[in-house]
Amino acid sequence: MITNAIPTDLAGAVLSIDLAALQANYRFLCKKAGKAACGAAVKGNAYGLGIEPVARALWQAGCRDFFVARPKEGEDLRALLPGAVIYVLDGLFPRQAEFYARNDLRPALISLEEAREWAAFGRRYGRALPCAIHVDTGINRLGLTLAQFDTLLADGFLRSGLSISLLMSHLACADDPPHPLNKTQMQRFRELRKKLPDVPASLANSSGIFLGKNYTNDLCRPGIALYGGNPTPGRKNPMKAVATLEGTVMQVREVKKGDTVGYSATWKAPRDSRIAILGAGYKDGVPRHLSSRQKDGPAQVFVAGKRCPIVGRISMDMMGVDVTALPAPKVQRGTPAEILGPHIDIEVAAGWAGTISYELLTRLGSRYARLYSGTANPGES
Repeated sequence: MITNAIPTDLAGAVLSIDLAALQANYRFLCKKAGKAACGAAVKGNAYGLGIEPVARALWQAGCRDFFVARPKEGEDLRALLPGAVIYVLDGLFPRQAEFYARNDLRPALISLEEAREWAAFGRRYGRALPCAIHVDTGINRLGLTLAQFDTLLADGFLRSGLSISLLMSHLACADDPPHPLNKTQMQRFRELRKKLPDVPASLANSSGIFLGKNYTNDLCRPGIALYGGNPTPGRKNPMKAVATLEGTVMQVREVKKGDTVGYSATWKAPRDSRIAILGAGYKDGVPRHLSSRQKDGPAQVFVAGKRCPIVGRISMDMMGVDVTALPAPKVQRGTPAEILGPHIDIEVAAGWAGTISYELLTRLGSRYARLYSGTANPGES
């Protein structure tokens, strides 16, 4: 087990990251992708879980194609994995082509302007450099329009200056399988592939893998599913929990019926109660909105074998949990309580907070003791 510099007994909360579960999720997605290869989105510091241990674990599991958002993320990843193929999803930053080339990064070109800059740099560099071409098929974020894609292909001088290693687009509604935009985007992408038949193609993200072989093409780009998020909303989560966040009980308070807990007195005890105060708050990335009552709430943590409701407002460094239903000896100073993990699914917790699992993971704080387990020597690549 690898830990960061903060000892567990000096941290109010512990974030445990199971790299064996991460690898199992990757292998499951590879199998689900069928004949398509499976890459990995590791942008945002591997969705908040730590780029170094995560990237090495994925490499050990067989992943060779990685996707980051920003070029600096690509530089960090290149230092870890010299042999990886690394795509930068946010495209070619202005006047930074030399940085990309020096770090062997492949921009996912999103405009004719970027394509011209990359091709021109390649000619000065002495060869056409690898890149992806990102075409927008309906999400209306980044990417060439369909007309711009045709313009690029028709420009022989521009086209000859590019070594296109991937044709890609991005699904807008993959987590909603019946949505008609999925089929529309798939059909548009199929037409694009006919124009570059020899170039590998990538359309499917995590949820897209579960839409079937019409969407998986040559290379899939899972992200949130690798880290335990549910790629099939509304159905049982098929992925293993990777991150477990536990807060430590700092104190157990006896609260009389009618007394309130926390800022603004938003929760009033309906009976004499025992309230455990955990050392985790919104500075640590625990959403303040977990304080709010949801229609399927209230939000809960898992402590001493039982789910217990969060009470009062979550503050910067702490939160309250009603542990009245548990025997007093079960919850004492120093007792851990699971905020996220195998018993508190990240998608369920995100629903309680009125957000999504992506945001929940990527906002996890830096004050935790971080424990990594379940893989070989992290220095191996």
